[in-house]
Amino acid sequence: MYDERYATTRRLTIEKPICFDAPVDGVSTLLKTPDTDQKIAEGGLRLQGLYKTHSENRPLITVITVVYNGADYLEDTIKSVIGQTYDHVEYIIVDGGSKDGTLEIIRQYEHAIDYWVSEPDKGMYDGLAKGFQTASGTLICYLNAGDFYLKETLLTVSEIYKDTGFIWFTGLRSVCNERNVITGVDLPFRYKKELIRKGFYGKLLPFIQQESTFWHKKMLAGLDFDAFRTLKLAGDYFLWFSFSKKSDLVVVKAQLGVFKIHGGQLSESLDCYWREVNSFKERSKTWTLFSYIHELFFWVLSPGVRKYFFKIWCYYDSILNKWIVK
Repeated sequence: MYDERYATTRRLTIEKPICFDAPVDGVSTLLKTPDTDQKIAEGGLRLQGLYKTHSENRPLITVITVVYNGADYLEDTIKSVIGQTYDHVEYIIVDGGSKDGTLEIIRQYEHAIDYWVSEPDKGMYDGLAKGFQTASGTLICYLNAGDFYLKETLLTVSEIYKDTGFIWFTGLRSVCNERNVITGVDLPFRYKKELIRKGFYGKLLPFIQQESTFWHKKMLAGLDFDAFRTLKLAGDYFLWFSFSKKSDLVVVKAQLGVFKIHGGQLSESLDCYWREVNSFKERSKTWTLFSYIHELFFWVLSPGVRKYFFKIWCYYDSILNKWIVK
């Protein structure tokens, strides 16, 4: 089946993917969230018996949006997902029982949404866990209401995955104002998994931009969903902490997602955010300080100067390592 209007309707099939009947890559997938007395409504293509196709060269990418009373910002986000140039896109929206018109916006676009549900939850990451557990794509990402992708973001993501096989990667960090005007873009230096696990990024070193980060579904295997659901603010860092035990986070030179700065965001509660991070991060050791200083030096340099000094560092580091007894 083919409907050229939207990225999410160009590759439809009535053939049910095997992931709904058996685990794939160690991850089980739900067709829909369990029915409860609290469920307000649900819908989407999937409940009409329409699913998504993908191939080795064109992986299905699942985008998840969790929202609660986000009527002022949600529509721009939806349009950025269903308006992609890439054909193999699955879109899931999990609403926490909004009372401000959010549900009306979702219904307006449900013909281009694979699955949506509206029901009370215990917070954003409880809702996001529902999204992860209903995602059938090979690559997974999530986009909050107000944030958006450029039109060719998911095509770029698929090309990166096809060419490199990276299972966890992030792009340029981009921010915009409430008029969707991009006001800042920068290229991250790198993210060391040892420092991710010790809680350095976002506090002592620049943050990992969630809107520009993508990962293979198998990264969710073994994720402690019970712990994840209890978090109110730092669920993103919990994901990075968990993923860093399996893989390096690779920085790619591509502009992917855009973070919108506006009032009332969870990210404004930084003290509470870091208290949550401290509850699960690893304890720092003596060598961590030296690693931090080394990373900070390269982060503060401009990309051109950084590249020059980093080459020198790697050259001398390789010479020293030849003489170190290990």
